[in-house]
Amino acid sequence: MKGSRHIRISNRKLTYEFTIRRNLTIIRGDSATGKTTLIGMIREFNLQGEDSGVQISSSSPCVVVEGQNWEKQLRELDEDSVVFIDEGNRFVSSRRFAEVARASSNYYVIVTRENLYSLPYSVTEIYGIHSAGKYNSIQKVYHEFYRIYGEKNNAGLEKVNEIITEDSNSGYQFFRASCRKDV
Repeated sequence: MKGSRHIRISNRKLTYEFTIRRNLTIIRGDSATGKTTLIGMIREFNLQGEDSGVQISSSSPCVVVEGQNWEKQLRELDEDSVVFIDEGNRFVSSRRFAEVARASSNYYVIVTRENLYSLPYSVTEIYGIHSAGKYNSIQKVYHEFYRIYGEKNNAGLEKVNEIITEDSNSGYQFFRASCRKDV
């Protein structure tokens, strides 16, 4: 896994376009925002190819991994694949999956509403899906990811208004010194 991957997945009616920057990306959001539709389009492309009506533009293979044979599916993948996993696959929250994902060169895009305590993902790589266009017309609908947590300032750092520490000793002293406004 090196660098980012720009991915475009589309059919006659829908287009998803996004960039994967780290090995673990989480997609969250309410029902009917297109998360499962995205996974379904990739699954159909992998089963039927161009006959599915889905086009995938990516420098790495995009695949869906699911079910009880997930480890076997991952072993059979090319290196630097983009692995999509839909919610409802319980293996995602297991320690075994965390071990396999850390040792892998693949990128993982996981659709879930649950907290994944065993996976070391970045808060800046948690996304929702934003739609532009209309569902009940012939107009194409474009989907893009947006960061759920925080906006960045010009230096690329998260804007923080408050910091809460558990103690009044070293943790407090560190953040008090490092977050002074005159620094």
